[in-house]
Amino acid sequence: MATASASLHLAVPADKVWQLVGGFSALPDWLPLIASSEPAEGGRLRKLTTQDGASITERLETYDNQARTYSYSITEGPFPVTDYLATLQVSVSGDNQTLVTWSGRFTPNGVSDAEASALFQGVYEGGLEALKGNF
Repeated sequence: MATASASLHLAVPADKVWQLVGGFSALPDWLPLIASSEPAEGGRLRKLTTQDGASITERLETYDNQARTYSYSITEGPFPVTDYLATLQVSVSGDNQTLVTWSGRFTPNGVSDAEASALFQGVYEGGLEALKGNF
């Protein structure tokens, strides 16, 4: 099993950050790579379309609004992994300070652990950099 993780500190209240990222179908609101997110199964699935036209389907596995965190799996997508599970968490790290962590674990399929980890490390770091631009 391979992993990747990225974190970002923001000088913004955690509730304000969660308001932007906490909706499971909210990715297009802060992640430019995602052109659209169509909810399905009562919001338990999100069908994503990337800017280059790729399709990704993700399932919400856990959601805790009070703790400002959710986990999701990828059920369909162009990635060379299986058993993907990621978590996005927004936590207070001080007065009007927030720590956002995006992490995942997955089983590489046809690529090395290092290659799969590097792929998602880039996704998480790029995504958090894009998030920073909203504040």
